[in-house]
Amino acid sequence: MEQQPIRVRFAPSPTGPFHIGGARSALFNWLLAKKLGGTFVLRIEDTDLVRSSRESEENIKEALHWLGLSWDEGIDVGGPYGPYRQTERFPIYKEYAEKLLASGQAYYCYCTDEELEAERQAKLAKGEMPIYSGKCRHLSEQEKAKLVAEGRKPTIRFHVPLDQQIVLQDLVRGLVSFESNGVGDFVIVKSDGIPVYNFAVVLDDSLMKITHVIRAEEHLSNTPRQIVLYQALGLPIPKFGHISLILGKDRTKMSKRHGATSVQQYKDLGYLPEAIDNFLALLGWAPSGEQEIFSLEEITKQFSMEHVAKNPAVFDIDKLNWINAHYIRQATSERVLELAWPHLVKAGYVDDDVTEDKRAWLVKVTTALKGYISYGAELADHMALFFEDEFTLETEEAKAVLQHESVPKVIQLFEEKLTALEVVDEAAVKGIMKSLTKELKLGGKYVYMPIRVALTGKMHGPELIEIIPLLGVERTLTRIKQTLAKYI
Repeated sequence: MEQQPIRVRFAPSPTGPFHIGGARSALFNWLLAKKLGGTFVLRIEDTDLVRSSRESEENIKEALHWLGLSWDEGIDVGGPYGPYRQTERFPIYKEYAEKLLASGQAYYCYCTDEELEAERQAKLAKGEMPIYSGKCRHLSEQEKAKLVAEGRKPTIRFHVPLDQQIVLQDLVRGLVSFESNGVGDFVIVKSDGIPVYNFAVVLDDSLMKITHVIRAEEHLSNTPRQIVLYQALGLPIPKFGHISLILGKDRTKMSKRHGATSVQQYKDLGYLPEAIDNFLALLGWAPSGEQEIFSLEEITKQFSMEHVAKNPAVFDIDKLNWINAHYIRQATSERVLELAWPHLVKAGYVDDDVTEDKRAWLVKVTTALKGYISYGAELADHMALFFEDEFTLETEEAKAVLQHESVPKVIQLFEEKLTALEVVDEAAVKGIMKSLTKELKLGGKYVYMPIRVALTGKMHGPELIEIIPLLGVERTLTRIKQTLAKYI
């Protein structure tokens, strides 16, 4: 028998900012499809009419494109199994709900929310599982007519078979088993005619011929309801894989208190998409070997569900920053400058009307600074070095550097040599620094450090041979004189 081609889907609800956990689910599905030569489908689950918005849908699509996770079929792209937005599929859900009603596998439930809550509390008080009793399953036609006359609008419930083992061979968790008696008859269509998630998702996945459902662990509890629906409708059951939760470093579920949680926030902060992909892949997937920096192509080659861990993944912002810093160093300075641009504008260092010469200078400044930042927004903090001519020394240790007896002669000779230069570039400044140590017979520490501290207020940072040509002779000497006048 010929194996069915792999088809996976990512089916987000457009109800708010695109969460980083959703991006990881999308990535794992995309990786599985690419690794096995399959199809990656993007479907939008927008049956929450109050919270869903086209704005959120656009945000999801933009984030996926930014991450390089283009889809083969679905929203915008089209395909043979559309429509790919749930609100456009209501006639399909209605047709299958009627089939279940006709076969007796579903029934109308007229219970009010108050009645259901009272029943739930009564069961809890007795120490029983708070599942629906199924009392509407046995209503006569006369009783139904009476309830309709009262103005009650029924839901449709699925009749879950009793005394069955619902078994799942999960691609991540292995064998998982549920008791059907613990599921209870559940609603598949609400009183307003809108299908609930568990019903719509089964029909969508089946009719779109999805073979593998890779999703977050929190959906595991939905799976028994979905399996019994597949069985009742005589539909093939896909393979399921439930990937672990993402926790904060305090091992609680990731939330706003742990920092940025949406893809857009990381994009706005100046993270690179290839770094986000690399980091997210390592959240719950273990590659062979010690390598931690991977291109998307490299991850795709190595990826397999067998190496996806069932234990929770910890979102370590320090590790993300380490990975992103690697990609920042590899990126062109022009690209890093673009990442940081909104933050430089906000800091007042630039505006959108900069001249070509100023932009070229900013690119050079970025080259000097990009080895010291983890993401684009940080460039604005370091950029003060090239914009703020007045500063305070960062430490008492820096202040002590300027107190050394050799400082006046070092600065005097440095000023003479710098002023005499015809061209101020890295090579020329490097020559000056070497000649200072030679002529003054001083170690580098007593030459470079006082010049650095007087020029920047700091003991560490970009090389002086990078800083001085970017500041120019006049600003360099003015800064040094101001600092010495203030601290000596």
